[in-house]
Amino acid sequence: MPDVATPLVHAATDVLRANDRGERTVAAPRLYPHQWSWDAAFVAIGWGTVSVPRALDELRHLLRGQWATGMIPQIVFSAEPGYFPGPDRWRTQGLPTVPNDVQTSGICQPAVHSLAVWVIGEQARRNGGADAEAFDAFLADTFEAWFRWHAWLDDARGSHPSGLIEIHHPWESGMDNSPRWDAACARVRVGQMAPYVREDTKHVADVEQRPADADYDRYLWLVEQLVSVGYEDAAAREVIDFRVGDVFFTATHALSAAVLATMGDRLGRTAQARTLRGMAARARAAVAATADPETGHARDFDMRAEEWLRADTIGGFAALICGAEPDVYAALTSDLLGPDWCGHPRLANPLPPTTSPDSPAFVSRNYWRGPQWPVITWLFTWALRHHGHAEAAQTIATAGRNQLADGTFSEYYDAVTGAPLGSRNQSWTAAAALAWATDEES
Repeated sequence: MPDVATPLVHAATDVLRANDRGERTVAAPRLYPHQWSWDAAFVAIGWGTVSVPRALDELRHLLRGQWATGMIPQIVFSAEPGYFPGPDRWRTQGLPTVPNDVQTSGICQPAVHSLAVWVIGEQARRNGGADAEAFDAFLADTFEAWFRWHAWLDDARGSHPSGLIEIHHPWESGMDNSPRWDAACARVRVGQMAPYVREDTKHVADVEQRPADADYDRYLWLVEQLVSVGYEDAAAREVIDFRVGDVFFTATHALSAAVLATMGDRLGRTAQARTLRGMAARARAAVAATADPETGHARDFDMRAEEWLRADTIGGFAALICGAEPDVYAALTSDLLGPDWCGHPRLANPLPPTTSPDSPAFVSRNYWRGPQWPVITWLFTWALRHHGHAEAAQTIATAGRNQLADGTFSEYYDAVTGAPLGSRNQSWTAAAALAWATDEES
């Protein structure tokens, strides 16, 4: 734990401990009772500031759900009730590539896991002693699993000529109802499927904070399409209505593959490290190639319609995650901090909104259509610092910590009023607070 245990650090630690279920952490106490893939990566980073062994347990538990293909699924289910869609809707059990001893969903989420391993490893080295030994053993034991995850992304999801990692469901992006996906989702034609009852709106009083019912119809229909081909990747490319090159996912893959390559060199896995660097270089080049000629911001690509998807969202800053040429990186950093984004006069806090306040799609309190997500804010501060823009990182991190001073550790925050939204005591929000405290000291 950071040397100076501030009230915020104490409160964030309490959230993680309250959400701890032994080897896994629920994403939120009521709304999200299972283990989510990219949540778990950020949660493990938070745990690493408290207990390195506990952080490693979090990632080990996630790897229990890894498919034989190498995919790390979006959800590793527990026996806890209260979430939809559950295993009965996903119908992955019994598939030849799926583990027999756990239940999982059939899609993935952004590949931030090797980044988490890197950050925890740096903390373990600072701690030294037993923590450093535990981390080294963990890395040796799990390196192959992380490598296979990136290899699957590169092979099964990176084959499009654009070089972008393709996703087959908005949930795979982690940014479910972002305006990034409006045009592609509008082309989804919902067919006949079993009726369903949403659980999320039972736990969030104001349904305007959540995706619309029409969105959920599309989400569930895409699951039906994936079930129809047994989640087989090549077949899914043929049948799925939603096939999009996700520039933000591609950027996280590039960053994580690059840091995993460095860890591979330390283990003596030089051939695999070389392969990972090739993956990272291809993904980084793919992100760079998406730049809008007018704004310089990154764009997603609709592989069904064969057209760029234009939306003024946080996805436009994907190159800040994976890196870019110095002049491009500096220009994007200036844009992020400038009056159209963090410095926009409508914002309650000078932090990245998920959609530009000047966009007609901006809704300040609706999920990924405008609110500020502390975990995404932390990711950008880490990446900015990693790529040599420490002053910009510090500016955003200071505002991010101030936002969390309300003590709710909310899932996301209204970008205009600053009100906490979504679930409270969200594990990855608490993890962001702990990570910022450690970043400040390191």
